Amino acid sequence: MSQSVNSQKIALITGASSGIGKALAEEFAAGGYHVILAARSVAPMESLAAELTRRHGLTATVIGADLESEAGARQLVADVRSRGLAISALANNAGYAAFGEFANSDLATELASMQLNMTAVVVLSKLFLPDLLANKGKILNTASTAAFQPGPYMAVYYATKAFVLSFSEAIAAELEGTGVTVTALCPGPTASGFQDRANMHNSGLVKGKKLPTAESVAAIGYRAMQNGERVVIPGAMNWLMAQSVRFAPRRVVTSMVKSMSKPV
Repeated sequence: MSQSVNSQKIALITGASSGIGKALAEEFAAGGYHVILAARSVAPMESLAAELTRRHGLTATVIGADLESEAGARQLVADVRSRGLAISALANNAGYAAFGEFANSDLATELASMQLNMTAVVVLSKLFLPDLLANKGKILNTASTAAFQPGPYMAVYYATKAFVLSFSEAIAAELEGTGVTVTALCPGPTASGFQDRANMHNSGLVKGKKLPTAESVAAIGYRAMQNGERVVIPGAMNWLMAQSVRFAPRRVVTSMVKSMSKPV
């Protein structure tokens, strides 16, 4: 990507190698954005970049990025800066979970997921905010319906997504009147590589269920971002479930999630 595209809309999408991130890259490209694709897996992003360039006549850049540390997030910012680019949209989508009882989970995996799901979101939002303010840009943070209640068997993941939702809504309020909007995308279980990474195919949340596609979720999130919505929950049932937890005792809600999520 050359400096000649600086006058155009440029979107950075993390976790762009598969799933919702890949689908978001498609949405941004179809919407006329030049795209910067960032993830650890470079090969699938290179194929995606070539396809987006062919179909939409835009410029796509691939950056290998390991966002499981603050240093990795800062390095991604430096890599974008080194290309002389100023983004006008930031999609903080990279994230993963680990399924199972907390007592038996791998601590290193849990801590790495916290870095990716939370710290990277804060670092990238903070360091790219000057660009976004200058361009009256947009932030899209992928949270989850997990953000609305505690989640037995995925305790750390649910907590990280509660952080993403709270953080997104707070800075959205702070940025009122600046031209920058912040949208939290809160999908339920989605057909993507997420379940493979989390090793949760035997969870009651997904086993035997027909899940919405990553493409449908990304389309809803992209549209909500463009409309400046602060929170979007794809799917009527997901929306109802997220609202219902406001009226039930938290212990009851947590027990329900435990029952729904347990291995089957």
